[in-house]
Amino acid sequence: MGYRVVVAGATGNVGREMLNILAEREFPIDDIAVLASARSTGDEIEFGETGRMLKVKNIEYFDWAGWDIALFAIGSEATAIYAPKAAAAGCTVIDNSSLYRMDPDVPLIVPEVNPQAIDGYRKKNIIANPNCSTAQMVVALKPLHDAATIKRVVVSTYQSVSGAGKAGMDELFEQSRNIFVGDPAEPHKFTKQIAFNVIPHIDKFLDDGFTKEEWKMVVETKKILDPKVKVVATCVRVPVFVGHSEAISIEFENEISAEDAQKILREAPGIMLVDKREDGGYVTPVECVGDFATYVSRVREDPTVENGLVLWCVSDNLRKGAALNAVQIAELLGRRHLQKAA
Repeated sequence: MGYRVVVAGATGNVGREMLNILAEREFPIDDIAVLASARSTGDEIEFGETGRMLKVKNIEYFDWAGWDIALFAIGSEATAIYAPKAAAAGCTVIDNSSLYRMDPDVPLIVPEVNPQAIDGYRKKNIIANPNCSTAQMVVALKPLHDAATIKRVVVSTYQSVSGAGKAGMDELFEQSRNIFVGDPAEPHKFTKQIAFNVIPHIDKFLDDGFTKEEWKMVVETKKILDPKVKVVATCVRVPVFVGHSEAISIEFENEISAEDAQKILREAPGIMLVDKREDGGYVTPVECVGDFATYVSRVREDPTVENGLVLWCVSDNLRKGAALNAVQIAELLGRRHLQKAA
């Protein structure tokens, strides 16, 4: 026996990826509905690569009663309207927006890191999916934190344009093409030219000089991993279509060697360690696209602090950073609470 599942925002990048992953992982589904705004109503979208076509329904008029799980990829503004309606009708919402992440009554879940936190989901019948850059980082940090207790994290991100949606991907493509033919490369989605450039600015600036993206990484890591861990982030948009990368410096309370860390990471859930100290012995964003894993490379000891490590972390942000994590939360919810499927 399976579930009745809704994917809200099914026509967007993350929504389509949710459908792909539900199909790939053979999530137990008895019925599925795909929702979007009025302009997409009546369109058809394929359910993964199954050949099954689903007709898009208007989220504004959807009846949530009788549905078990809804995966939301519709942004905070729309989520504020429809998530409470779905939850009140008994449909558990797994939300990919930032709206509920810091709500104390809403669990913020990365299944490999804090699965037990999902037990509090009944307070609002809503579960939050973390920011894409946070999700992959905490997967890498968790087993190391368990082994030697992390005190401080300094992270610089190299985030792909798909994190800004289809408009971000289109802008990189169009600017790159324009530059090659000698046409202007004016920015529209981003604040500066993204093609052949990097932009140290993601989301809005806050009063302290950090951006909201950087703030998210700090507060979400504390909520998911450990409130005592100190985190500082610099988030940068780079001209890569899919795949976020992170250079992470970690300071521990207890001694841990690079060799010990490699052994731990090699056995950790959700991680693929690719760490050969030779040309090409590491993973880049191009190589992680379409994969479920969070890749870790270049693990080495930091000589500038006592008990320090530095590592490189790469993941498909549309997957582990969004859609995959949401589906993994649904699987976790089924195992721990709903238990309709075998």
